[in-house]
Amino acid sequence: MSNPSFPPLPPDVRAMPHKFRVLTGERPTGPLHVGHYFGSLHNRVRLQNVGVDLIVVIADYQVLTDRTDPGNLSEIVHGLVLDYLAVGLDSRSTTIFVHSAVASLNQLLLPFLSLVSNAELARNPTVKEEIASTRHNTVTGLMYTYPAHQAADILSCGANLVPVGEDQLPHLELTRTIARRFNQRYAPLFPAVEPLLSPTPRLVGLDGRNKMSKSRKNTIDIRSTADKTAEHIAAAVTDSQRHITFDPQARPQVANLLRLASLCRNEDPHAIAAEIGDRGAAALKQTTIEAVNEYFAPIRARRDEYAKDPALVTSIIRKGNARASELADNTLSRVKEAMGMQY
Repeated sequence: MSNPSFPPLPPDVRAMPHKFRVLTGERPTGPLHVGHYFGSLHNRVRLQNVGVDLIVVIADYQVLTDRTDPGNLSEIVHGLVLDYLAVGLDSRSTTIFVHSAVASLNQLLLPFLSLVSNAELARNPTVKEEIASTRHNTVTGLMYTYPAHQAADILSCGANLVPVGEDQLPHLELTRTIARRFNQRYAPLFPAVEPLLSPTPRLVGLDGRNKMSKSRKNTIDIRSTADKTAEHIAAAVTDSQRHITFDPQARPQVANLLRLASLCRNEDPHAIAAEIGDRGAAALKQTTIEAVNEYFAPIRARRDEYAKDPALVTSIIRKGNARASELADNTLSRVKEAMGMQY
């Protein structure tokens, strides 16, 4: 069944999927949560299923941009791959690779950095946000290279479509700038990279804060148990009004739970609010608990099955690393040739 919260993919993507290669991914900072699922993972599965060449990067080097201790990266990466498989990504058609395993990709960072100024890196919105929210007294040089590293991720594999939210458009624009400047200065190697805007409503944190964040512990992990899910939702912030209405502006916390329930039940949030009526926040939370647990039960069951084969994730990562390396090696070779650096 189609979900009205997920608009159809662009007509050209559906009609000619073979013309598109999509690069997407995340930093391995912890388990994926329902915000990730409805914000991006669901859309990745749709792109995969229509035949788009989907490449997912687990950007482990970028974990070091804002922290001194990367944590147990191998365990986190392993868990992310299981999450991917559980939600429907298929390693037979989707490439999943780890950033640090692709040497040629990371070598592209040097020529790319020569194409941008310090000021352009420093005023990148993502860099500014990360610097503002960092818990450390100093900012590493790696933080400032973050946008150029993203450009290397995208351009190394020849991606021409990148899923982003509207707030990430300036970030992608720097990739387009690097590609354009390289093409003008050396040779026309890189295609135009276009954004694929994600209009899916964003879920805010269960504590009422602006977004779900692993560090703030205000999320529901995809892999969570039914009991833990119920515990988190039961503790969610709402308001003192007993009659339940869907009003994102005046009642954002209540609207967030209604939106989550609507995404899981594939129903309009106004209709769910009317169903609950005067039964108050307790009924709203119980409705959301039931919707989330019912929706994610088969996903969690699949994840448990995949987890029984410890060699599976290793083989998927190795296969993905090999393909990403092949693509990046080819790109780096052409970059060196264009720059007169083939010795």
